[in-house]
Formats: sequence, C-alpha cells, structure tokens
Amino acid sequence: MDLGLAGRRALVTGAGKGIGRSTVLALRAAGAQVVAVSRTREDLDNLVREPFLEVTKEAFDMSFNVNLRAVIQVSQIVARGMIARGVPGAIVNVSSQASQRALIDHTVYCSTKGALDMLTKMMALELGPHKIRVNAVNPTVVMTPMGRTNWSDPHKAKAMLDRIPLGRFAEVENVVDTILFLLSNRSSMTTGSTLPVDGGFLAI
Repeated sequence: MDLGLAGRRALVTGAGKGIGRSTVLALRAAGAQVVAVSRTREDLDNLVREPFLEVTKEAFDMSFNVNLRAVIQVSQIVARGMIARGVPGAIVNVSSQASQRALIDHTVYCSTKGALDMLTKMMALELGPHKIRVNAVNPTVVMTPMGRTNWSDPHKAKAMLDRIPLGRFAEVENVVDTILFLLSNRSSMTTGSTLPVDGGFLAI
C-alpha cells in the first residue's frame, strides 16, 4: 500500500537504534527525506526500574528529561517551523503500554509515559488548527536488541506474555508500520490518539 510518503520530509529522534533506527530505514525506503537525530546515553529502562519507595531524584529527573521534556522541546522547534512555513504535517510520539497500566518496578517509566500520552493529546488540541496532527504509538515489549536482553528470562517473559492475548511480544516492524501509517495521509482524520501495538495487553 502506497502511504504517499515519497518526497516528504521527516525528523526522527532516537534514531541510533531500535524503533528509531528502523523507522528511519522504513521512511527512506518509502521515499521520504529523513533527518536522523541520536545521542549516546545509557538506556533509561535500566535506570528507572526501582520500586516506588526507592525512586531517586536523579532517576526521576533523567527519565522525565528524556521521555517528556525533550519531546516538548524538539516538537516546539519542529511545529514552529511548520507553522511559519504554513505547511501541514504529522508528529508521532513513541509511548508505551506502560502509560496505561501500572507495571511493578517501573514507577518513573510508567509516569513519564502517562505524561507523554497527555502531552500528545494537548499537542493535538493546540496544533490541530495549524493542520498538524499528533498521535502516539503505545507498544508492548518490542524485540529490539535491548528488548531481547531485558526479557530473556523465561519466567519474567512468561509473566508478561500471559497478559497478552496474542501470546507474543511485538517485532520492531509492527511498531514502525504503525508509525508510518500515522505519518501518512491514510490517517488524515486521526489526531490525539494513543494507538496500542500490544497484542491486546490493554484490552484485559
């Protein structure tokens, strides 16, 4: 299916690995001109897996800075430029099923993703009059290299898989395909949505 992305310009953050990297490759394959942005840092998931009573200020600040403040700052720059040029467009935030379900030892992560979902809705509300759509994808565990490492313990994986009706984790392309759809004109009437890519996890 032609998504009409040929010739479009795209900015992808977190493009160094995982979902971001695969999104860059898919957009380029679809004919889009892509600017890829990445920076080297420790994976936040490993920093914020603390029980509620042990959450540190440092873990809180780092997670919110990357998962929320950075999204706001980059989106402001992009949206202002689009508005100044008078061009329509679409923004897709990468959230998580953890935005809508509490997961043990993920206090800060769940909180940042919940805030990101509401930010997505607020951006859609305020940018809609400028013909800029804003949506989020909310995947379950994704089989990136980090995902495979973090969920390699069969007992840990089983506890999560038992809550997913389709009985499997997401592959990177499942998330990328959804992102491309939300960027394309095929979703021209969709904005302010948080779209699960979770095998039914949030249906339970």
